[in-house]
Amino acid sequence: MPKVSSVIVPYAVYLRVYEPLAAFPEPERTHWARYARRPDLPSYQDELRRSLAGLLPTPPVAAPVQESGDAFVTEVDGVLCVCPWRTRLRGWLALAELDEELPRPVLEAALPEVVRLQAAQDHERWLESNPDARPWIRMAVWQVPLHWFVLVSDEERAYEKGTGEVAPVLRYRTPMVQARRRVARSLRTLKDSMDEGPLVEGLLDVGRWLEEFHPRSLVELDYGGLVHVLPAGDLEDDHSARDVAEGIEALRTGDGAAAGEAYARLVERWRSVRDRRSAN
Repeated sequence: MPKVSSVIVPYAVYLRVYEPLAAFPEPERTHWARYARRPDLPSYQDELRRSLAGLLPTPPVAAPVQESGDAFVTEVDGVLCVCPWRTRLRGWLALAELDEELPRPVLEAALPEVVRLQAAQDHERWLESNPDARPWIRMAVWQVPLHWFVLVSDEERAYEKGTGEVAPVLRYRTPMVQARRRVARSLRTLKDSMDEGPLVEGLLDVGRWLEEFHPRSLVELDYGGLVHVLPAGDLEDDHSARDVAEGIEALRTGDGAAAGEAYARLVERWRSVRDRRSAN
C-alpha cells in the first residue's frame, strides 16, 4: 500500500494489542491473513495522517464513514499477530472525551456541535449491533501516561537511533500474560500504600481493557511520533519503565525515600516534555 505522505505527524504515543490470527473470526481472519502478505504495509504515521485528514473538509469529518480495513501486523514465535486500526471506533471514543480536554471555543472551531452530535448518534446506532466492540489501540498526546509503563519492563525496551532517512524508534513489547500480571501486582501494592488517584484509576482501566483480548496477545508501548520532537540524548536516557517499577517496588517494601526519588526522576523527565509542548 503506498504511503500517504512523507510529512511527519509528531506528538502521538500508542499502546497497542496484537492478537494472534486465530483470535479473529471468519471472514476477518482470512482478510488479515491476506493483508499481512502485502508488500508495503502502512505505518503509524500513515494511520494518524488519515485520521487528521478528516478534519480538513468543511464541515470536518469527526469519524470515518467506513471502518478502516488496515492493521499493524507482526510475528511472535512464528505466529502472525494483528492489531486492527479500527479508526472509526477510536474516533467515536475520542469524541466522547473532547469536552473535558479542550476549551469550548477551540472545540467548536475544530468540530462544531452539529458534527459532534451526528457522530454521537452514528456511534449509538452502531453500538446496537456491536455492543462488545473495543479498540486494539489507545493513544495519548505529548506524553506517555505513567500507568502504561507498569505493563512493561526496562528489559523489554528497544531503542533505535535511526538515521537521516529512517526515523528513531523507542518501544516496549511484552506478552499479554506478563502485562496482566504486572498490573495485578502493582494494583495490590498501590492500594496498600496510597489513596486511590489517577495512577490507580488508570491501572484499573487499562487492566479491564487488557482482559478483553486473547491471552497469547502481544502488548506494545510505542513512543510513536514523540521521538521526532525529543533529542536523541533524552530518548537514549529515558528509562521510565524502570523508574516506575523501582518506585512501586519501593512502596511495596516501605522505602518511601526510594519511591520519592523514582517519582522525582519521572517528574523531571516528563516536565521537559511538557515544556516543549508549551513552546509549540
